[in-house]
Amino acid sequence: MTKKITFLDKTFWITESEANPKHVAGLQLLEMPEDAPEDYVEQLFAELQSFNKAVPPFNCKVSRFLGYPVKLSPVEQLNMDYHVQIHVLDDINNKPELHKFVAKLHETWLDRDKPLWQYHLIKDQANNGFAIYIKVHHMYGDGATLIRWFQKGYSEQKSSQGFVPVWAADLALRDRKKVNIFKQIMTGLWDIIITVKDLIWILFRLLLKLLRINQVYMPIPFSGTKTMLTGQVKKGRVVSTLDIDFSRVKTLSKRVRASANEIMLCAFDIGVHRFLKDYGHTFDKALYTNMPINLRKPGETTSGNKIAIVPVELAHGEKDPYLRLRQIIENHRIVKRAARVSHPAAFSYYTLLIQSFSTLFEVLHISDWFRPIGNILVSNMPGPPKTLFFKDAKLLANYPISTMTPGGGVNITMLTYNGIAQIGLVCCDSEISSLEPMSQYIQEAFDMLEECVDDPSLNVDDIGEQVLEIPKTIVDDEIYDAGIKD
Repeated sequence: MTKKITFLDKTFWITESEANPKHVAGLQLLEMPEDAPEDYVEQLFAELQSFNKAVPPFNCKVSRFLGYPVKLSPVEQLNMDYHVQIHVLDDINNKPELHKFVAKLHETWLDRDKPLWQYHLIKDQANNGFAIYIKVHHMYGDGATLIRWFQKGYSEQKSSQGFVPVWAADLALRDRKKVNIFKQIMTGLWDIIITVKDLIWILFRLLLKLLRINQVYMPIPFSGTKTMLTGQVKKGRVVSTLDIDFSRVKTLSKRVRASANEIMLCAFDIGVHRFLKDYGHTFDKALYTNMPINLRKPGETTSGNKIAIVPVELAHGEKDPYLRLRQIIENHRIVKRAARVSHPAAFSYYTLLIQSFSTLFEVLHISDWFRPIGNILVSNMPGPPKTLFFKDAKLLANYPISTMTPGGGVNITMLTYNGIAQIGLVCCDSEISSLEPMSQYIQEAFDMLEECVDDPSLNVDDIGEQVLEIPKTIVDDEIYDAGIKD
């Protein structure tokens, strides 16, 4: 069996380099069963290696013509010593040390002559827990696809019988329904017309914004703020994780009439500002986030990638966390409105257009010369709502760790699992040695967002933002209020 690769999937292969691998990953923390033997992880490792027969795409490598990816073709035999490995640490409960080890695993790219996935079991001698670091090439699928697949290897009950890991499980990929050829051609032509029309409209609206004729639209590409985290992506990674009770996020969402995504964007924005201020950064404009948009229709379960990634302006000039949130809500909804009125393919091609320039800059090693598209890439994906088990081991946490986009920045991915928002952060280690402070700042920023609803005196203090003084008039609120008091 061979599998065709879409052009969007191929871009993850074409743009990959040793400095910027295009795999995504997950760091899972698990608890052994109470009666587990001392060599539980070793036994699990041997069992996983015994599953040497895989299903597509886990049994497929990329077939190439002159280096160009053509299709996914099955291999005759899996090298299980490569695909499933085991490691020993002093203490996996030491999060900073675990993060450093995972960062080393994350920075190396997958062997391009083998199926593009790996499982790494990580154990220690002191605890009844262990970790699994999983990485899969992004060309196999987007976040929604991979989450759906990997849930196949887990169950809601402990079970030693019938256990099958994800690469050997039936993924039940749906074949496309056969349609009338004439109808398919006419539908395709109509989609092309609508897509081109909407793409031209997107570019025209951006031109109006560039000319300052109409400012209310999506951000202009490459207008992000340069920081020590942006620029040419280089080899080497730092990783961190954190947890936030998602019930708190949903409660706050209702109180402030904002989506959970907007609340987390605000917390991320404040946390990144505080982190960069520690390194002496000051800002005269907002930071930007690259926001992935899921282009799948409701209920669609096809494989591959169906996403667009567009910039969203964050907050600037307000010290009140609530007012910063209102800025982000408006900026976020401007982009969502633009996406809603455009054909999904138009947004996808717009993404390819701007990302191709960004990738060209990276290939030519001139990314440092240009402003980035965004300072943060933020993804938010719903995960399993209940506790899951990997065979008979309880899954405690599942942190997503993504790839780096051309132009750098920090990639923040959030996955909800069992009522907890589990967040993974990754960026280059060229200028920093740890992301642990950023994780702490994001946690504190969310706490402050909760508290500021009832306490307007709370503020983010000076997070390095510089605001131009605008001459005040007699109708300025503060002056007017002061006049009444007098």
